[in-house]
Amino acid sequence: MSKRAHRNKSTLIILALILLVPGFLYIAVNRLGFNEYASLPVFGEKTLSGEMKRNWGRAYPDTIFHMVPHVHFEEVSNTKVMFPAPDTCISVAHLFYTRDVAFSRLMLDHVDMLATRFQENPIVNFFSISVDSMDTQADVSAFIEPYKNMAQKHWNVVYSPSVDIFTYAREELLIDAMPDPTDSTRFLISNQLVLLDSKGRIRGFYDISLKGEVDRLEDEIKLLAVEEIRNKPLKVEKKPS
Repeated sequence: MSKRAHRNKSTLIILALILLVPGFLYIAVNRLGFNEYASLPVFGEKTLSGEMKRNWGRAYPDTIFHMVPHVHFEEVSNTKVMFPAPDTCISVAHLFYTRDVAFSRLMLDHVDMLATRFQENPIVNFFSISVDSMDTQADVSAFIEPYKNMAQKHWNVVYSPSVDIFTYAREELLIDAMPDPTDSTRFLISNQLVLLDSKGRIRGFYDISLKGEVDRLEDEIKLLAVEEIRNKPLKVEKKPS
């Protein structure tokens, strides 16, 4: 075989590889590969439904996660508010009571800072939940007087729940809450902020007494927001016939 023929043959092989290899790689990625994203854990009891689901050609057991049921509260603006937020929104929640001018005030300060940072993102909603059954609208309004533009920040300060708030906090939100057995004017409440996704699943707990936890919550709200957008099915606009 002449050198010219050998060179032409080599050129044809190289061209064939350039044309065929990307196609083979595309098929391999679609059939065998899968996308993997950073994702927050889901807290609470988990059970298997007994069914199997498929994603990218892979089968996996269907898991039923703990989901926080909806409860109605009174809001300081004299409206009814549902918690967790509707199923298009992320919720961040915590407990407080108006006779606590130390810890509860600090918690609201942190939430005010976070709500201000996320006020341009309407899918992030904040809930400050009073545990004191004696709180009135006037009590709550006076307590939150230092905080401004709460509606624009998607920040709801609520009281008077439709359920026993202590049982709800312990069994559904999975945080501590109880009257102080030594002082009826005080309550023992969790120092944690709770992050919930749009399905009402708990995705994180953040202890404000620990350094860096509020910053971690801010980062994980952003991560969860990306997850929500990624998992939301695209709506195809139908053209009028």
